[in-house]
Amino acid sequence: MKTKVFKSGNSIAVRIPKEIADITEAGKEVQIEKVGETLVIRSLERQSLAGIGKLFAQFGPDFMPQGRDFIEEREIDWDKFLPIINSEA
Repeated sequence: MKTKVFKSGNSIAVRIPKEIADITEAGKEVQIEKVGETLVIRSLERQSLAGIGKLFAQFGPDFMPQGRDFIEEREIDWDKFLPIINSEA
């Protein structure tokens, strides 16, 4: 979906089309983060887990009747990643 960037005071702004603006309402605070060449906008409103029981109740007894496969965890040598992590900082 395309939209245009416009000037708002000393900042630039973007109009969020109604079709995808269901994450928040006008006047509410959001978090904006630059990830590479992408801007990510997240609602700061806490989402409730109040309806989680109803969501799980939708899974019938035939959902994963054999359970999950066991995957053995393996030890990771984090020291080999330190040069990579330190070079990005």
